Amino acid sequence: MTQDNNQHNGVLFDLDTNGVATVTLNRPEKHNAFDDHTIARLSSLFKDIGENPAVRCMVLTANGKNFCAGADINWMQRMADYSVQQNQQDALALATMLQILNSMPKPTIAKVQGIAFGGAVGLIACCDIAIATKLSRFCLSEVKLGLVPATISPYVIEAIGSRAARRYFVTAEVFSARRARRLGLISDTVTEEELDTTISELTDALLKNGPKAIAIAKALIPQVSNKVIDSQLLDFTSSLIAEVRVSDEGQEGLNAFLQKRPASWRQEQ
Repeated sequence: MTQDNNQHNGVLFDLDTNGVATVTLNRPEKHNAFDDHTIARLSSLFKDIGENPAVRCMVLTANGKNFCAGADINWMQRMADYSVQQNQQDALALATMLQILNSMPKPTIAKVQGIAFGGAVGLIACCDIAIATKLSRFCLSEVKLGLVPATISPYVIEAIGSRAARRYFVTAEVFSARRARRLGLISDTVTEEELDTTISELTDALLKNGPKAIAIAKALIPQVSNKVIDSQLLDFTSSLIAEVRVSDEGQEGLNAFLQKRPASWRQEQ
């Protein structure tokens, strides 16, 4: 296990020998609420993880009883004294961090316990997979403060749909992990005792797959989602698989399957 030498107390980073990166929110006394420093740290980490060839997948987790309570109250008090321009710059930093996470070429898993309120729902929606404990609770709480979930809205709406957003954006109801799963925000719910094992099973599954193929498969989704299935799309998808088949990784994967041996990217778990 390697650890970041330039460690920020509010966010921890680890990279194990198998290529599993772990980013840990580490403000348990504040319920892992984030501020501008946390956002800057996460942006830097997510960018580096996405560009690091040694990283195969990333787990976003948190220390303490709660995943994240959203924005830190002291940060919000400071923002209240900002000008419109300063507020826009501040909000853009959060929007940029979310976009970096959402578009990361490596597969991402959110490991959720306790509460996930406000911006935390955005973090979860930006991850490819989200596993929560059955007792976890969620809330799009912004309107309670006279605010709106603006920067997280593209990702949350994509996750839960516009119909559900029309309810939860305006009611600020607290909803259960079971409801979050039904809405599509959470991939699965498990007991607290099963959480670590479930995350390990998912990372093990990801490590068995071609890393370049995973990145291409992730990028494929927004390229074909909601597109008309016409000759242009058929040409694009057939050209893509043709290129992947003749690539070094594609050839290695096919040969390994035919020869009944592990592919070169597979490591003993």
